This record gives sequence, C-alpha cells and structure tokens, in this order.
Amino acid sequence: MTGIETGFVIFGVMLALMLIRVPIGIAMFTVGFFGYAYLMDGSFSALLNSLKNLAYARLSNYDLVVIPLFLLMGQFATHGGLSRSLFRFVSAFTGHFKGGIAIAAIGACAGFGAICGSSLATAATMGQVALPELRRYGYSGSLATGALAAGGTLGIMIPPSVPLVIYAILTQESIGKLFMAAVVPGIIAMLGYMIVVKILVTWKHDAGPAGPRVGWPARIKSTLQVSPVLLVFLVVIVGIYGGWATPTEAAAIGAAACGVIAVASGGMGGTGLIDSALGTAQASAMIFLVLLGADMMNTTLAISQMPVELANWVKGTNVAPVLVMAMILLIYIFLGCVMDALAMILLTIPIFYPLVMGLDFFGLSPSDKSIWFGILALMVVEIGLVHPPVGMNVYIINRLAKDVPLTETFKGVIPFLISDLLRITLLVSFPVISLYLVHTFQR
Repeated sequence: MTGIETGFVIFGVMLALMLIRVPIGIAMFTVGFFGYAYLMDGSFSALLNSLKNLAYARLSNYDLVVIPLFLLMGQFATHGGLSRSLFRFVSAFTGHFKGGIAIAAIGACAGFGAICGSSLATAATMGQVALPELRRYGYSGSLATGALAAGGTLGIMIPPSVPLVIYAILTQESIGKLFMAAVVPGIIAMLGYMIVVKILVTWKHDAGPAGPRVGWPARIKSTLQVSPVLLVFLVVIVGIYGGWATPTEAAAIGAAACGVIAVASGGMGGTGLIDSALGTAQASAMIFLVLLGADMMNTTLAISQMPVELANWVKGTNVAPVLVMAMILLIYIFLGCVMDALAMILLTIPIFYPLVMGLDFFGLSPSDKSIWFGILALMVVEIGLVHPPVGMNVYIINRLAKDVPLTETFKGVIPFLISDLLRITLLVSFPVISLYLVHTFQR
C-alpha cells in the first residue's frame, strides 16, 4: 500500500475502535503500535526500540508543565466561585436590556475562559451559575441553553487555551504569539454571539425578557469584586508576551493568584482545594495519555510518508491554496462529529501542518502562516463542541436544563453556528485580523 492508503486504513481502524467506546488515547496508541509493526515488516524489535524512548521524549518536555498549571488555575476559578462574580459583573451592566441576561452569560463565559482554558469546564460552570437566572426571567429554553453552549466554546478561544498550548508544542511555535493572536478572534466571537442574541430577541420578543436595572453602587461593587480576576488575565498574557515571564512562570503566577483570590473571597475551603488538585491531576493524566497515543500514531504516519505524499499530491493538483484550506476546515467540522477538540488537534496537525506550510497564502511568512493556521484550526475545533451529533457542550448544558429537550438545545445553537461560519470566513479572508496584535507588539 502507498503511504496515503496506509494512512486511511489507520484512520479507519481508529474510528472503528472509537465507535466501540475505546478511549481516544488508547485507540491511537493501538493503531500506531500495530501500524508501526506492519510498516517494519513485522519487526517488533524496531517497535520496542522506539517505545523505550517514546514516553520519555514526550513527557520530559518542560513546556508540558504549563498544561497542569493552566488547568489548576481553571480549577481554582471553578471551585472558588469566581464564575459567579464574573456573571454578576456583566449582568449588572447588560441585564436590563432585552436579551441582556443571555448577553451577560456570554460575556461571563469569555471572562471565565480567560482564566480557565477549557470549554467543557466553562460550559459546565457558567451553566450552573447563569441557567437558573435565565430560566427565572422567562428566557426560552432554546435561547438559554443555546447561548450557554455556544458561550462555553469561548473557554478555548480566549487565551490561555490548552489546545493552543498543544498546537504550539507540536509545531514549535511561540505560545505567547499564539495567545496574542487569539485575543482579537476571541473578542469577535464573543461580540458575534452577543449580536445573535440581540437579533433573536428582536425577532421573538418573548424569547429574552429584560431583567431589572441595577444601580451604580451595585455596579461599582461588582466591578471591584471581579477586578482581581481581570488582573490575573492581564498578568498572564502580558507577562508571557512582554518577555518578563515564560509561559510556565506566567501560568504558575496565574494559578497561585487564582488560588489566593478564591480563598480570600471565601469561595474555596479545604474541600475545594482537594477537589481542585484531583481535577487537575485527572485532566492532566488524560491529556498526557492522549499525547502518548498521538505520538505513537504520528510516528507510524511519518514512517508511512503519508503527510509528505499528501502534500506533494495537493501541490501537483494546482488547487488554489484557499480552496485547500476550506477543505481542511470542512474535514475538521466532520471530525468534530466523532471526537473531542484535543484529539483533533493531536491527530491532524502532523498531517495538515506540513501541507499548509508548503502552500502560499496571501504571501504570508512561515511564522505568520503557522500562527494564522493555528487560530483557524482552534476555531473550527471549537465548532465541534456545539454542532450535532456530538456537541459535548450541548450535552453538558442540556443535562443541567432538565426541562429543555435536547432537540431544542440543538436548535438553539444553530444561529450561533451561523455566526461561527461568518467569523471563519472573515478570518480566512483577512489573516491580518489574527496577526495584528502579534505584529503590533513585535515593534
């Protein structure tokens, strides 16, 4: 078989394993293990020689330390009740408008994503905080759950973002530059979702009633309560890109600061501290297992020469680079039906990245092209969290809203998916949107 044929067989077997509920990390390791042996003509000695270095080479990478630190920062924010402060802050300024509570939920999701880095955690935490308020003020089930499911995706779009860290490690790209490049697209995503809410409540007047107006004393109080959280975000992002702290150091500072804020605010006690440590350990172990499985599979794909053959084949077809990018993004949307965000990044970047870097997009330099593609990949991975049939954020929110049918929640996210598609089209057409802050701070 050719390298491309071998790659397709590996992908097919892996998807079959996933369909029978084999964990993604184990599925990737299994197909990589036997694929490696097949390509080496059944020589298990070469395979074992590779395995003895595989785990050490991956897990001894110092850059990986940033992942559990960012996860710990998110755990402190979750168990420390910081999400409630963020929701009260945004709601104090927008809640008295039609659809204002839903807009506040989206804004709070963006703020929580800035200290969490996980979409699932953002959706689950903000759902517990905002959903009772949305239902109390009579918001329709589809709007309430749809806004929260879509808003939860901002957890990986607004930096710090764990998938972006993984992308940076896989491509040897700067974590700081990727975080900076994600800021403007993340803000556009948040504003797009808010505009969708305004359009929906204008179209259906009873879908999102206005809440009570909050006086300025309460607004000032909520601002003071949330200011330490915003300061943590600025310290982490500015610290990384300003050069006075490495990503690992900034993540450690952010985690420590979130822990202090959570304890000082009275939101986290001894139980919360233990739960935060356990949650971080479990999530880190899951991510590292998937990393090992992806390494095994990607080693096999490299031996098969699939990425090289695929890149040469695409170049030989003389297809327009933008059309190639559109096909890659469509593949991501399809993969989002069957796997989670982290698995998609780990599985596809070793294949698509060499392909993208070999094409000319608007005359971008290799570094700019790498950063731009990382942001695009992240955005399309984000869509996989809300579009059917998987849509993990949809299932999380729907589980919290027991009185809303699942079909209503999926209907609720459709307008937000339209916003996502418009945003992707905008960022594909104008890479400068992603690269503006990167270039500005380089000067």
